[in-house]
Amino acid sequence: MQNFEYANPGTLAEATGLLGSTWDDAAILAGGTDLLSLLKDYRMAPKRVVNIKSIKGLDKLAKSGGGLSVGAAVTVDDFMESAAVKSEYPALVQAARGITSPQIRNMGTVAGDLCQRPRCWYFRNGYGLLGMQNGKSLIDAGENRYHAIFPQGAAKFVSASSFAPALIALGAKVKIAGKSGNREVALAEFFVAPKNEAEREIALKPDEIVTEILIPSAGGAKSATYEVRHKDALDWPLATASVVVKMNGNSVASAKIVMGHVGPTPVSADKAAAWLAGKTITAETAEAAGKAAVESAMPLSQNAYKVQLAKVAVKRALMMAAGLSV
Repeated sequence: MQNFEYANPGTLAEATGLLGSTWDDAAILAGGTDLLSLLKDYRMAPKRVVNIKSIKGLDKLAKSGGGLSVGAAVTVDDFMESAAVKSEYPALVQAARGITSPQIRNMGTVAGDLCQRPRCWYFRNGYGLLGMQNGKSLIDAGENRYHAIFPQGAAKFVSASSFAPALIALGAKVKIAGKSGNREVALAEFFVAPKNEAEREIALKPDEIVTEILIPSAGGAKSATYEVRHKDALDWPLATASVVVKMNGNSVASAKIVMGHVGPTPVSADKAAAWLAGKTITAETAEAAGKAAVESAMPLSQNAYKVQLAKVAVKRALMMAAGLSV
């Protein structure tokens, strides 16, 4: 990897002051499970690496306004073992269990999961986020079996975050600190599809740090995450679905369905969620909702199979949330 300056600030103000105006100036180190790979493969070559693990308070997980506040340095392990998370947010616990490596759960952070770079092999091999060469897409006619079935413009990679679909379904926000001040961003707007290689896949500026994730109270809603994957060992899923369902007796009062690993950003299936309102969740209605969720899919040459997997993920997540056997 390229040589870099290492900084270990003790306060958030010091940390943001060490960041620069471009992504080449500095990189944030929390768990480091993705950053170290990017540095070793020369996909990132920052002049400075800023460790935020010494900043007081960033490793705290606490009740806040009826919901939860999750600091940027809270590890996946601490998050999934939290009594508050287990009691109110089963979709998040199930998403965490999908990160099957104990080492990564112990080191990796929840905020790091949201900020990790795409796993697209074109990006990881130096062809950029959009997988272009000489102005042409390598993905369209190339090896695209793990790519998006909901591409957005030229972006055809898939968002790699395990927690994003469930957090978006729950209405979570991220708090961001930067040189120009602090701001909050709905997680549904945090993920973006870049239009060119100069843009990133998250709405974070080079001089900003995600400091906190704010998760509202589930308010008695039922939730679940279901993943379809090649293997239970360390790997990324082929398709996932997270659902949050508010019930009125046996009928659905409202629902939120968000699919993961099928688009450059997590994909909200709003039409399918609206269709569920007033209905009882059964295997039949869950299957119909899954079918509606993938109606607008536009698979590439080798990944049409993911349409079926996403449909099944939605169906089974809904059945799990309703307490039905899958």
